Amino acid sequence: MSQWEKLIEKIRNRPAELQFREVAGILRRMGYSMHQPGSGSSHYTFRKKGKMPITIPRHNPIPGPYVNLIRKTIEDEEKSDERC
Repeated sequence: MSQWEKLIEKIRNRPAELQFREVAGILRRMGYSMHQPGSGSSHYTFRKKGKMPITIPRHNPIPGPYVNLIRKTIEDEEKSDERC
């Protein structure tokens, strides 16, 4: 199993252990760019053309509602890849 597949599996099975660096890596690999807002905010926004921006806090571990958002984003990306 590749490292990518292990990260995806981790999101699906152990979301309480998900770290910010892992989420950032996954989203970048999916084509999102990372933007840090000014004024010392702890939240980062990930953007990809044609997709809604995703904003998550730089906390370890990532809070549950944000993990659910990341999981849904990955599932949507996989579905769109299957359609192509």
